[in-house]
Amino acid sequence: MLKYISQLARSMAVLGGLVLCALVVLTFVSVSGRALNTLGHAGSLGALGEGLIGAGVGPITGDFELLEAGVAFAIFAFLPLTQLYSAHATVDIFTSALSRRANKALMAFWEVVLSAVIVLVALRLYAGMLDKMQYNETTFLLQFPIWWAYAASFAASLAACVVALYCAAARVAELVTGRAYLPHSEGASH
Repeated sequence: MLKYISQLARSMAVLGGLVLCALVVLTFVSVSGRALNTLGHAGSLGALGEGLIGAGVGPITGDFELLEAGVAFAIFAFLPLTQLYSAHATVDIFTSALSRRANKALMAFWEVVLSAVIVLVALRLYAGMLDKMQYNETTFLLQFPIWWAYAASFAASLAACVVALYCAAARVAELVTGRAYLPHSEGASH
């Protein structure tokens, strides 16, 4: 089961990375176009710059809308891998003095709590998506339906839910059996 969960988490992270790369290119092109446009209006460009502006090179309309939707998706796409490898920020000032068994119990408890929060967020994303669909809300500039962004984030949050629930069950099983079920657990092969 870990193999499939790991593949899901890695696939989502790759997809999130591809979306972020596309957003970086989009932002670069838009900012460069905005800069060329500004220089062109100031008369600081030569024939090449004037030709680019004449060819329609300029800022990308709705770049902020696309960036907002894409980053929201990417966050949820990276969440499964973060969850699988327990890569969330932790503070262990007080827990470092506890026994190994107590630390395992705390890890299992917080894994269950975090999984419940991830499921709750996914449910709220779904409710928000339905709300945006019902009222046909669109973005200001591009006029694409806002629910599309919610749907993409919701799909990624479902993958996060699957991984989170597996991790919660694995942490509890590790506490009970003493065996390692996650790739970052003590005794697991890396």
